[in-house]
Amino acid sequence: MKTDLVDVNETRKDLRVEIPSDIVDEHIARVALVYSRRARIPGFRPGKAPTRVIKQRFKAEILHEVLNDLVPRVLDDALRERGVEAVDTPDVRDVSVEEGQPLTFTASFETVPPFDPGDFPTILLKRPSSRVDDTAVDLALKRLRDRAAKFETIEGRGIVDGDTATLDLERYAYEDGGKPAEGEPERPAPVAGMPGVTKDAHSGVDVELGAKANPPGFDAELLGLEVGASTTFSVRYPADHPIGELASTTVSYSVVVRGLKRRKLPELDDEFAKDMGDFESLDALRAGVRSDLENEARHSSERDVRGQLMKELASRVPFEVPPSLIDREVERRVEEFMQRLMSQGIDPRQAGIDWRAFQDSQRGVSREAVAAAMVLDEVARRERLDVTEAEVQAEIDRYAERTGRTAAAVRAAFEKEGRLSRVSAGLRREKTIDWVMARVTIANE
Repeated sequence: MKTDLVDVNETRKDLRVEIPSDIVDEHIARVALVYSRRARIPGFRPGKAPTRVIKQRFKAEILHEVLNDLVPRVLDDALRERGVEAVDTPDVRDVSVEEGQPLTFTASFETVPPFDPGDFPTILLKRPSSRVDDTAVDLALKRLRDRAAKFETIEGRGIVDGDTATLDLERYAYEDGGKPAEGEPERPAPVAGMPGVTKDAHSGVDVELGAKANPPGFDAELLGLEVGASTTFSVRYPADHPIGELASTTVSYSVVVRGLKRRKLPELDDEFAKDMGDFESLDALRAGVRSDLENEARHSSERDVRGQLMKELASRVPFEVPPSLIDREVERRVEEFMQRLMSQGIDPRQAGIDWRAFQDSQRGVSREAVAAAMVLDEVARRERLDVTEAEVQAEIDRYAERTGRTAAAVRAAFEKEGRLSRVSAGLRREKTIDWVMARVTIANE
């Protein structure tokens, strides 16, 4: 076998391969023999047709099988012999195969060449403070109190700020730039079906007066209304409204008040603390909240430091990251995002997401993630950092426990799906991150 490795650029290579004719002819003969045993050729008894006839009649099929058998194995051997590793399936082209002739082809692929990741003590990372002040604790307690609030029905008075009104609501939105149709005056209650107007209706809608999401001027129209009262009014959305389709439009509302209630917050005292869990007093609850916030802040701080490290590592790749690796990472992120949507009961196909724009938005962070992983892999190779079978099994055990499956079932699934190598690679990178973190400089803010 002859091979010729050509550098297209630092990461893309062309490998030209020539397989001797005797090897090719041997494979053709072997495949032709299989065809002769099962072929039905007019004029010949089953399995008795001459090899020459078989090769002529099934030439395309035989050569196709020879290619499928020879090319992958020879290509793997050639890459191993040259000491290079393709990061994705090589693109095989310019294939030439004929009986009595060498089989030739060119495989184009991307690879990651060895490079110097540099000195790590020169990297300076800043660890954000994980200190939690009294204001943060007070805000957390306020959120707990808000979630524990109960609604009380209000009777005998009209709506005031802070109330939650239950409404039957009809909404009319003027089209054509937010103006009434030509010839029609702007009015609070346009007729359904009027040109230039769209309508939707909802029953039993809860609206809390004072909520930031309420349309501009909406709350003022409800003040003073009692249960059973109705009103119509129009709202003009400003040009800078955050919801683009509503900006500079006029929307008319027709509402009927069906109910009125108000949130009642519990007292922030020892009884409230006991309702929140295993706390004997408000001071104990406050201490527990502070501890949780501090723990969360420490984790956030470590994530921040790790993020800084990944950026620093990514900047040390001295060549363009192979596009195929970036594409693969973008695809992984898109799939992960779709899984998150589905876990929330959202159909990704119906979510109104511009997936091409989303993919484009992920290319920068994907390039950075891939570059950082390349540096980690190079460090692991240089420092001979690897993971043991026991470490891989421990990771499988943890996954099995999280998913409620047996470790044997998880391992079998991983082996079938080809995920074991990814588990091993992920553990090796985590071990390498720890190795690098022990050598960089970290300053506390």
